[in-house]
Amino acid sequence: MSSEPNYITPGGYGVLRARYEYLFGSERPKLVETISWAAGNGDRSENGDYIYDRKRLREIDRELNFLSRRLKDAKVVDPSQQPDRTKVWFGATMKIVDDQEIERVVTLVGEDEADATAGRINWKSPLARALRGATVGDCRQVRLPGGTREHEVLSVEYPG
Repeated sequence: MSSEPNYITPGGYGVLRARYEYLFGSERPKLVETISWAAGNGDRSENGDYIYDRKRLREIDRELNFLSRRLKDAKVVDPSQQPDRTKVWFGATMKIVDDQEIERVVTLVGEDEADATAGRINWKSPLARALRGATVGDCRQVRLPGGTREHEVLSVEYPG
């Protein structure tokens, strides 16, 4: 894993934990049962249930391994406990406008919960790195693959 901490919001941690528990407690046992049943049906080389479910079991085990490492390394940060609510830090939701007058609302979250289409951006992304520490009215330049853009912070909010 990387040397940087795996920051995550309480909600993001809950989603990862729920996924792990679903795979481990529900999905995996069903597959093991089906594989056991299919193995008892004789020739495994032409048994579609056995072959497919073994492959699916390996995929689930890989995902469980990944999730357990992410959960172990996670550092849960509750944005509602942020002492300085005037600046952009992890968990902040801000309204920004770029140099082409396009406004959008983004929230800085951990890499496991990032979803750019929903406005949740990874706190390590170029835009997030440029905006960290900014206050309302600050303009920050962001180097993107398409060129440099300037963004102004219009508002900063934290939950709670």
